[in-house]
Amino acid sequence: MTSSLNEQMTVSTTMLPHYESPLPALYEPQPQPPKPRLMFKMPRVVPDQKTKFESDELFRRLARETEAFMTNGTNMNLQLSTTGFSNNHKEVDFDKEPGKVHLRSPFIMNGVCVRWRGYVDLERLDGVGCLEYDEDNATEEDRILREEIEKYKARLREFEEKQRAFRVPTTSHAHAHAHAHTHHSEQANIQVR
Repeated sequence: MTSSLNEQMTVSTTMLPHYESPLPALYEPQPQPPKPRLMFKMPRVVPDQKTKFESDELFRRLARETEAFMTNGTNMNLQLSTTGFSNNHKEVDFDKEPGKVHLRSPFIMNGVCVRWRGYVDLERLDGVGCLEYDEDNATEEDRILREEIEKYKARLREFEEKQRAFRVPTTSHAHAHAHAHTHHSEQANIQVR
């Protein structure tokens, strides 16, 4: 009797359907969607940086020396280096004027290479600063932008050529076949008349 009960239990458990969860397991890697074959990244700068710096209202406002940028509603995270030199000028200069530290920090804002320039009074901990157009970094970023555009154009041409090569044989063969068939029937019609 015990052996027949075990056989029944074995049979009944093997007959249960396999349960599959509709949700993916948390520890299994999820399949990634296919990446597009032709990807472009957003350029760091705009094509005509100087014109944008001179014409944009925000830049015009920030280019005036002011005691606090916060009153303009603009906060910036400046990165300064005491050992680095930028265009033969120190980014942090304690020697230029006693009791003040002069600061320069280049960065890209709204697609334009700019440099924050100002000083902080070491006793009162207040100061004055403004944004300047950074001609040297703008020239370098513009060169990088032109190189990237040329790379994108080459990739786009290559992509279009591959697309044409993929499509041309099937469409031109069908078109040639249909054209030959039409031309043949016109000849037949001409001969009949």
